[in-house]
Amino acid sequence: MSVYPWVAAYSFRRHAAYPLGAFAEAITNTVFGFVRAWIVLALWDARPGLGGYTAADAVAFCFITQAMIGPVQIFGGLELTQRIRSGEVAVDLHRPVDLQGWWLADDLGRAAGTLALRGVPPMAAGLWAFDLTLPGPAGWAAFAAAMLLAVVTGFALRYLVALTAFWLHDDRGMQAVSLIMSMFFSGMVLPLVVFPGALGEIARMLPWAALIQMPADVFLGRCSGAELWSVYAFQAFWAAVLLAAGRALTAAARRRLVIHGG
Repeated sequence: MSVYPWVAAYSFRRHAAYPLGAFAEAITNTVFGFVRAWIVLALWDARPGLGGYTAADAVAFCFITQAMIGPVQIFGGLELTQRIRSGEVAVDLHRPVDLQGWWLADDLGRAAGTLALRGVPPMAAGLWAFDLTLPGPAGWAAFAAAMLLAVVTGFALRYLVALTAFWLHDDRGMQAVSLIMSMFFSGMVLPLVVFPGALGEIARMLPWAALIQMPADVFLGRCSGAELWSVYAFQAFWAAVLLAAGRALTAAARRRLVIHGG
C-alpha cells in the first residue's frame, strides 16, 4: 500500500486531536461571518443585485467562505517552512518518497480534519440566523469536488511560498505577500463578482479565484452543466501548473542543498 494515504490519515488524526481548540477557532470564524453578513446586507441594500448576487446569496457567501477558511488555509503556510529553517528538511529529502507528494498528502489530511471541526459551526450559525438555502445532493457532490480542487490549488501556492525559504532563509515577507494576495483575489474580502471592469476580469483569471470564489459559486448553485465543468477545468489547470512549478522548484532546492553541503 502507498505511504501517502497513511500520511493523510495520520495528519487527519493530528489536526483532529484538539477539538476544543478547533471549536474556539470555529467560533471566531462564526463571529466574523456575522460581521461580514451585516456589512454585505448594508451594501446590497444600497446596491440590490450587485454582481448578480441577491442579498441572500451574499449572506450565504459570507458563511460558506468562513467555513472554508480552515480547509483552504487562507491564513498560514506549511510546516515545511520550519523544517527548511532548521535543516530538518534534509531528512525529508532522504525519505524514499516524493517531498511534494508527502506534504500534499499531509495537507489533504489537515484539510479534512479542519473541515470537520471548523467548517460546520459557521454554516450551522448562518442557517439558524438567516435561514440559508442549502444545495441538494447533486449540489453537495459538485461542491465537494470544487473544494478538493481548491485545497490542492491552495496547497500548491503555499508549497511554492514555503520553498522560497531555501533562498530567502526568512519567508515572513513572502508569507505576508501571499496572505494579502490570497485574501484580496480569492474573494475572501468581497465576492470577486463585485470587482469592477478589468480588475474583476483579471481577478477571476488568477489562481486565487480557485480557492474561495469558485467553490462558493458552486455551493450557491450558480454553476451547472458546461459552466460547472469550466470551473473544474479552471481549478485543475491552476493546480497542475502550480504543482509543476513546485516540482521544478523542489529540484532546484535539492541541488542548492547538496551544493551547500546539507
